Amino acid sequence: MDRLRLFLKCIFMLCCLFGPHASFAVDKQVLDRLFADLSQAEPHEVSVIEQDIMAELARSGSDAMDLLLERGRDALAMGDSQMAIDHLTALVDHAPNFAEGYNSRATAYFMSGYFGLSMQDIAKTLTLEPRHFGALSGMAQIFVELDRPAKARDVLLEIQNINPQMEGLLARIEQLDLVLEGTAL
Repeated sequence: MDRLRLFLKCIFMLCCLFGPHASFAVDKQVLDRLFADLSQAEPHEVSVIEQDIMAELARSGSDAMDLLLERGRDALAMGDSQMAIDHLTALVDHAPNFAEGYNSRATAYFMSGYFGLSMQDIAKTLTLEPRHFGALSGMAQIFVELDRPAKARDVLLEIQNINPQMEGLLARIEQLDLVLEGTAL
């Protein structure tokens, strides 16, 4: 834990030196083009475009912030949600306009069972980037977990407007349709 505090303190110092509100490297024109391509993509093109969008969204413009994002995601991949939350909290504290920081922390909160905190971060993500289909997908999953299938379906329909070919999307919508009709097994 002392190593984490030291690491976070170093990141904080770097942020103070280089400015906590630096502009981010996400190129809005590139992102707009990618989302336009995604809405018209053939099924075999979707995953590449999705990856390009996620890569663009993950560009913070700061090596220190990128490191915090990477550490948070690595901790999450190793199953250490609390460590991920710590890293990602430092990230959003120092980069409050970086949507992917909030989205990643929302995932960590979800994995820890903190649905309310996860929803708060999803809302912030969507305020910064309303087309973030990953955040919307997480929101739909939380609504499923909270037994609110109609809300989950509404969110999935929003995703369908952004990313109509998203893998598994139609199956998720159909599953919720069955639940809402009362015919699910």
